[in-house]
Amino acid sequence: MGTPPIFGLYACLIPLIVYALFGTSRQLSIGPVAVTAILVMSGVSQIATPFTDEFTNLVIFSGLLIGLLQIILSLLRMGFLVNLISQPVISGFISAAAIIIIISQLGESLGIKIPNFDYVHQSLWYAVQHISSVNFITLGMCLGSIFVMLVLKKWKRSFPGALFVLVVTTVITIIFDLQNLGLSVIEDVPKGLPSFSIPDMNYDSMIALIPSVLTVTFIGYVGSIGIAKSLEMKNRDHTVSPNQELLALGIAKVIGAFFQAIPSSGSYSRSAINDEAGGKTTVSSIITAFMVVISLLFLTSFFYYIPKAVLASIILVSVFGLINISEAKYLLKLRRREFIVMFITFLGTLVFGVEKGIFIGVILSYIFLQYYSSRPHIAELVNIPNTNYYRNIKRFPDAKRSSKYLIIRFDDQLYFANTSYFKDAIIQQIKKRDESPEFLILDSTNIHDIDSTGLHILEDVHRYLQDQGIQLLISGTIGPVRDFLKRSGFTDNLGGQHNFLNIEDAVDFTEHKTIQKKSMEVAVQYNKKRSFLD
Repeated sequence: MGTPPIFGLYACLIPLIVYALFGTSRQLSIGPVAVTAILVMSGVSQIATPFTDEFTNLVIFSGLLIGLLQIILSLLRMGFLVNLISQPVISGFISAAAIIIIISQLGESLGIKIPNFDYVHQSLWYAVQHISSVNFITLGMCLGSIFVMLVLKKWKRSFPGALFVLVVTTVITIIFDLQNLGLSVIEDVPKGLPSFSIPDMNYDSMIALIPSVLTVTFIGYVGSIGIAKSLEMKNRDHTVSPNQELLALGIAKVIGAFFQAIPSSGSYSRSAINDEAGGKTTVSSIITAFMVVISLLFLTSFFYYIPKAVLASIILVSVFGLINISEAKYLLKLRRREFIVMFITFLGTLVFGVEKGIFIGVILSYIFLQYYSSRPHIAELVNIPNTNYYRNIKRFPDAKRSSKYLIIRFDDQLYFANTSYFKDAIIQQIKKRDESPEFLILDSTNIHDIDSTGLHILEDVHRYLQDQGIQLLISGTIGPVRDFLKRSGFTDNLGGQHNFLNIEDAVDFTEHKTIQKKSMEVAVQYNKKRSFLD
């Protein structure tokens, strides 16, 4: 993240305890997370140089701002806002962020001093150009550590492979004095617990940090709640409350910022290990925090000789799994437009940076959403012979049309973006007929909402049909839409006898011109109660 390692340990102390007190997930473990780290570093590095005091202060300040925003969103019951970021956007971003993190560790993995570049391809190209400067002891230490951790993980997932490798390589470094052979180590780590301190805060820094704060607020929460929900479904012994989780994560960040903790989020790897090790309550998080206290008080001198290459290998192993190739293949097979969103988010994040990459993905998602919502599925329904079922004629081409009526089903809300398409589609369906039908039956079962623009176009369609000598019949209207049409006067203008519970009743009306009184009353039932925004 561009801060000394000690601040990562601080993030595993106070925030972990606070979350254990306020969180609703029993197994979720929070702390520094690779994706959150790369987001924060991307934003803060625009205004300060990594590994400087100013940079560290800004990282801690950003954690305070993120926490405050999450608390405010929780109090406003705004946890649902995370649903505005689609899964393909998240998958594309996380896969790209994983590659960015991998490239950011090339310097420590190869023993090459790589300058801080604005774009990931610049760092990669610099490493390629200076490949002859690789320190083979550093590279060997990194690759060996990765190999051992992968083997241990395959042997027993709950075994603390990273800790084992860290201890062994540190001992090897001390015994063989590898530091003098070019192997870079952490060196001095401050001893003792973090003290209470107020982060340096000013208005200009806050404004500059807003983009990364907004991004981390949502991405960090999406990741945390996703992990918490998956553990809830697996264990089925507790219920996760999204808004309470938002509050707990926010409080953890705010209090943590006053004890020098960098921003923390839910960690999948730590949470999975916690779950597999048998953690059933938040006491496991408190025990973890206690172990961090022991380390800070008595083990910091041992940290001096921890090779940076091993820390890089731990990061690399943890982020390899974030490159979600299987999800890309799945989306390509399932729905190509979502694959396109994921792929462009992935490329945008790599080329333009993490914040712009997410923005590109979100905008593209909503472009696709609006495009397909403005051109929703419309079907002409026909009766399947010898049944009471009415289905799309394109799926049942052998079914026969009726010359007396035309049944149209509209599969979306009727609102300003698709009203013209709705009207044009109906007119085109009528014009395709050799002989105009006497009735047009609008199956509104799937019209879950109508706005004022939709109402006006529905009135236009009604007038057009009247001019053509065609009677409009509406079937299957759901309650909220019935209420809206009644308030607008459209129901009375159409005539209560032209509203039906289902298509069968409407078709029967075209044959006999009668409708049972009770059935009509139910079809036009009206609820006068309204919500504030209704």
